[in-house]
Amino acid sequence: MSTLLIEGGHRLQGRVSVEGNKNAALPLLAACLLTTDECVLTNVPRIGDVDVMVQLLIDLGAQVEGAGTTTLRIRTPEVRSHIADRALVGRLRGSVLLLGPLLARVGRAHIAPPGGDFPARRSISTHLEALTAMGARLTEGVDHVLEAPDGLKGASMYLYEASVTGTETALLAAAAAEGVTEIRHAATEPHVVELCEFLKKMGAGVSGIGSSKIRVEGVPRLGGATHQLGGDYIEAGSWAVVGAITGGEIDIEGAREEDIEVVAAVMKRMNVRCGMRDGVFEVKPSKPVAVRRIATGLWPSFPSDLVSLITVLATQAEGRTLVHDWMYELRLFALEQMSGMGADLFLADAHRIIVTGATRLRAGRVLDSRDLRSGMSLIAAGLAADGQTRVVPLETVERGYGQLVERLQGLGARVTKLE
Repeated sequence: MSTLLIEGGHRLQGRVSVEGNKNAALPLLAACLLTTDECVLTNVPRIGDVDVMVQLLIDLGAQVEGAGTTTLRIRTPEVRSHIADRALVGRLRGSVLLLGPLLARVGRAHIAPPGGDFPARRSISTHLEALTAMGARLTEGVDHVLEAPDGLKGASMYLYEASVTGTETALLAAAAAEGVTEIRHAATEPHVVELCEFLKKMGAGVSGIGSSKIRVEGVPRLGGATHQLGGDYIEAGSWAVVGAITGGEIDIEGAREEDIEVVAAVMKRMNVRCGMRDGVFEVKPSKPVAVRRIATGLWPSFPSDLVSLITVLATQAEGRTLVHDWMYELRLFALEQMSGMGADLFLADAHRIIVTGATRLRAGRVLDSRDLRSGMSLIAAGLAADGQTRVVPLETVERGYGQLVERLQGLGARVTKLE
């Protein structure tokens, strides 16, 4: 277990590049299990979650070249097992994406309850309902055990929740199912679009891409495909907010303007000078001001993955802000630790926090990074605070931010990784 030692109070300055979208990489890797042909993915993020998914694929029988690099070549001539490694599944919520491909390839799938961030409060009922609608049979028990001995069949379905991974699970299964599947109330995030495009390259008939109603014509045999992942707008937004929190000046490469504008819109309302120029998202030194309310929502609303970071920025903004994450419980809880750093926070309930700023933050002795996004937020708070802060365990944050320490140091942050 590693600790990040932060000497705060220094402005960050410089240029940083983001790699492929983490939330696209996981379903694309799962999709490679649908075919015996080779699939090539480029601009893959070098992060912990990708490493876990790659190992899961290898354990199931995939041959993977380039592990740990930005280019992966994956071929699965034979699926050796329908049971995913329990320990690895316990580290990655995205492991649920293996259900559809396993059912398509071998007619059976068995995974333990997926891990990741606050797993106890994140149900996979939408995923299971989509699979059973296509003919899979669910066995009662703690683990998720499904069978489709007669193969998956196309179905018409309405997703009770516009779940991103639930939509992706339905898409992965539908691509190899017999007949046509129509998915209504589908998620429309950029990473869902990337999966649709990849499945189309593999030979599935996919229409309605980017809308809440997707039609998939399954094919009996999917082929290999090559795909370059789009830049991770959540990571780009993270660096942008970190720059604003420290009063710094950062240029961020690799994100598309149409993706990061959902973040830029809120930052501009907070009087942060930022914007895209010549393909680079620029953040300039600013004096942030509070806005009455910031609320998360379904795409293209402000993403829940950045709600913790924007809350830290609100501590440095003049005035009072209500931050409302109606999508997930517990995500804001970890930020209560900032009260000991001098932040003026009132946690109204599991979904709402009231922030009064601007406050000068003091170093936190030891901050617990309970999940990936709150961990990055606590690092941002440490960077803005006077004195030395420790954030532990660093591995939680490295699940989604590759080469984190090196890139922070490249921007002038005074940070040290302690084993």
